[in-house]
Amino acid sequence: MNERDVLLNELAQGLRPMSEGIEWFDGLDQEEQSDVLLFLRHHCVQACAVAEDAPESIRRAGLRSTHTPAVLISRGRIDEQLGKIAGLAPLDERRKAFRLLIAVLSIADARRRERFCSGGCGHWWHGLSAAG
Repeated sequence: MNERDVLLNELAQGLRPMSEGIEWFDGLDQEEQSDVLLFLRHHCVQACAVAEDAPESIRRAGLRSTHTPAVLISRGRIDEQLGKIAGLAPLDERRKAFRLLIAVLSIADARRRERFCSGGCGHWWHGLSAAG
């Protein structure tokens, strides 16, 4: 666990405002942004994101259905689409991808927490709190 991992999980759990996350993301160079998007994609897959998460993720991310990341997540196998979203290059698309991947992680991890971790678990990120 490092500072980046904590920040991203706090964003996904609603413990930090997305505006703070966007400001942090914008301060990264392009390679670091790509690393963050790939990290998020991996964790969305690990949290068992499903295609049915797409509409709510798009809504939570504040994207229009015509935005590239929203179009991508709405078609085909979600693990493949998340990879395409993480690989978007233009800065404006990377920002949208960041917001969308945080939303997907939020939904998938909340479902995982409810189904598998409600009685306790060893996931360090499930122990985060607003005071943390």
